[in-house]
Amino acid sequence: MYAITVELEFCYGHRLLNYDGKCRYPHGHNGRLQLAMRGDQLDSNGMLVDFTVLKKDVNGWIDETLDHRMILHESDPLVAFLRTQNEPVCPIPHHPTTENIARMIFDYCKSRGYPIVEVTLWETSKNCASYSG
Repeated sequence: MYAITVELEFCYGHRLLNYDGKCRYPHGHNGRLQLAMRGDQLDSNGMLVDFTVLKKDVNGWIDETLDHRMILHESDPLVAFLRTQNEPVCPIPHHPTTENIARMIFDYCKSRGYPIVEVTLWETSKNCASYSG
C-alpha cells in the first residue's frame, strides 16, 4: 500500500448559528489542511498521485470556493447581507464546523477520482477535525 500526504493552507471565516459560545460571532481562521491518500497502484511515473497536479487542482478549487470567504449555513441571514455588499461568501447546507468543512473537501477530492482516505483541517494550531470516508 502506498500513501501520500499533502498539506495546504487557506484562510476562511465562519460563524455557528444557534451556538452558545464565541463561535456564534463571525470570525476567521488560518486553516491548515492535510490530505491523506492511499492506493495499491502507482502510475507510469511511479506516483500514487502527482503532487503538482493534486495541489493545482485542489488548491485551485479551494481558492475559488473557500479561501478568504465567509463559509456560512445557507439559512444564515448574513449570507444575503454579504451578497448585497459584494463580499465573498460560501453558503453550505450544513453548519460550517471544521468537521463539515473537512468533509466538503473530502467529497471534492473523491469526486475528482483521488484515492483520498482522510482530510484533516486544523482551524488553529491546537484544534483540528478529520473526515474519512
